[in-house]
Amino acid sequence: MTEDEKRIIRRYNEHRKSILRSTTEPRGVRILLIVLSVLFMSLFLFVPLVSIFYEAFKSGAAFFFRAVSDHATMSALRMTLLATCISVPANLIFGLCAAWCIGKFQFWGKSVLISLIDIPFAISPVIAGLLFIFLFGTNSSLGLWLRDHGFRILYAAPSVVIVTIFVTFPFVVREVLPVIQAQGTEEEQAARVLGARGWHIFWRVTLPNIRWALLYGVILCNARAMGEFGAVMVVVGNSPKTNTLPLHINALYQGYADPAAPFAVATLLALMAILTLVLKCFAEWKMSSAESDV
Repeated sequence: MTEDEKRIIRRYNEHRKSILRSTTEPRGVRILLIVLSVLFMSLFLFVPLVSIFYEAFKSGAAFFFRAVSDHATMSALRMTLLATCISVPANLIFGLCAAWCIGKFQFWGKSVLISLIDIPFAISPVIAGLLFIFLFGTNSSLGLWLRDHGFRILYAAPSVVIVTIFVTFPFVVREVLPVIQAQGTEEEQAARVLGARGWHIFWRVTLPNIRWALLYGVILCNARAMGEFGAVMVVVGNSPKTNTLPLHINALYQGYADPAAPFAVATLLALMAILTLVLKCFAEWKMSSAESDV
């Protein structure tokens, strides 16, 4: 190796070290930020979560299992699962179609459609519930027609499903759309030139590229569907037959029942949230692996 080559390598290493020094915070700052982050998470996440399980089992395991197996709790659990099992597949189909349409095609009103998709993010869930009260209530023409033909939407299971779909439908679109836009249309065009048809292109080219983003959107949609409170509370009122788990927990807490009862039921939601978090981390890991392979 010549002296000029050694000089170039030495200058490169010095330049690289200077870049690392300019983009790396001092050790004390890093430790302080880490400590503050851990303290914040412990105070606002881990401590409340641990306290829920502590309060749930404070009266004994027998009381805990009796509270979670109560008829009202099981009814609320079934309503939560019903709303989730309908809203998540519905939003999966809608979100996939909307993201594909927006990401792959150019058409008039595209920006308007994107803005409309973001409406549930922009308004309060309580306002969303009121919108459906005005839409399906007896003060509207649609509500009167539904009542006259024997259809009951409000204060029944259909209203729970409808508002859950409304507040959760942006999640799948917002996770899948950036991936579709980054993917472009070159692969689909190449497949079409080779003779592949529409559905074959979708299943063999488009879907494999977006599958982990799609799973991530479904997980977020599922988490919001299970925990929705405001919109559901507005459309079901005080009917215990249509309570979801969040509403049932609130009813137990406000009804001055045994103090451990709402915490015992809350552990069901907490366990479902933890499972959702595990799936979310798995989806994030697969998405980062897929991006690093590209």
